[in-house]
Amino acid sequence: MNENTVDPKLLEILVCPLTKGPLRYDAAAQELISDQAKLAYPIRDGIPIMLADEARPLN
Repeated sequence: MNENTVDPKLLEILVCPLTKGPLRYDAAAQELISDQAKLAYPIRDGIPIMLADEARPLN
């Protein structure tokens, strides 16, 4: 597994820290998207950064 992929098992258990809702993986942008919170959480070196302060608001 290279550094630009996230473990699928990890993706199954991660939820949005604000809504506790599901996340979808955007491989191209290297982000986890919370449609409910309208936030995109960055993935750096294969590690999801699950902090609201680090998330990018979606338009």
